[in-house]
Amino acid sequence: MTATDNRKADHPIDAMFIERWSPRAFTSEEIEDGVLQSFFEAARWAPSASNRQPWRFVYARRGTKHFPVLLDILDDGNQRWAKNAAALLIVISRTHNAAQNGEMRHAFTHAFDTGSAWYSLALQASLAGWHTHGMAGIDRDKAMQVLNVPEHHRVEAAVAIGRLADPSTLPDDLRAREIPSQRKQVSEFAFEGQFRGE
Repeated sequence: MTATDNRKADHPIDAMFIERWSPRAFTSEEIEDGVLQSFFEAARWAPSASNRQPWRFVYARRGTKHFPVLLDILDDGNQRWAKNAAALLIVISRTHNAAQNGEMRHAFTHAFDTGSAWYSLALQASLAGWHTHGMAGIDRDKAMQVLNVPEHHRVEAAVAIGRLADPSTLPDDLRAREIPSQRKQVSEFAFEGQFRGE
C-alpha cells in the first residue's frame, strides 16, 4: 500500500497522488516566472477531445501589478489566506468551437478537458515542491469583465500556488482544517456495468 502520515491508498498507486494536497498556509516566498511556466508546460500536454485544448489560464505573481486584480476576484474568505500565495491563476475554458461552416457549436467536454490540464499543472507543481489550492469561491462575472474574457468562454475556478507555511500563520478558524483531506472509497464512485448510488 502507498501511505503518508495522514493518508493511505487502498490500491497500489504512485505516492505523488496522495502526497499532493491543497493547503491554505503559504510562505511569502516568490515564484520565478520560469518555474511557473514549467507548470503551464505540464498543462499543455494534458489530453483533450479532438486536441482542442480548451483551457486558458490568466495568472499573476505576487508583487506584480496584476496580483491585486486577481486577488480581488476571490471571495473574501479565500482572500484572507490566498493573499500570501506566490501566484494566483484564473482557470477559463472555451465553451464553443467553430464548425467548418462557421457555426459556433457547444464543446461538451470543455470543462472535462480543462480539468485534466489543471490537474497536470497541480501535479507538476507538487513534484517541484510547490503546493496548489483550487478555489470555487470567486466572482465569475467580475473575472469575465476585468480580465476581458471573450464570448464562448467560461470562468471555471481560481488556483493559488505557494510554498507550504506553518498553519499558525492562518486565521484561527482555518488552522484546524490545515491537513490533507481524506477521500471516498473507490467503491463509492466506480461501478462495474451500471450506475449505482447517488
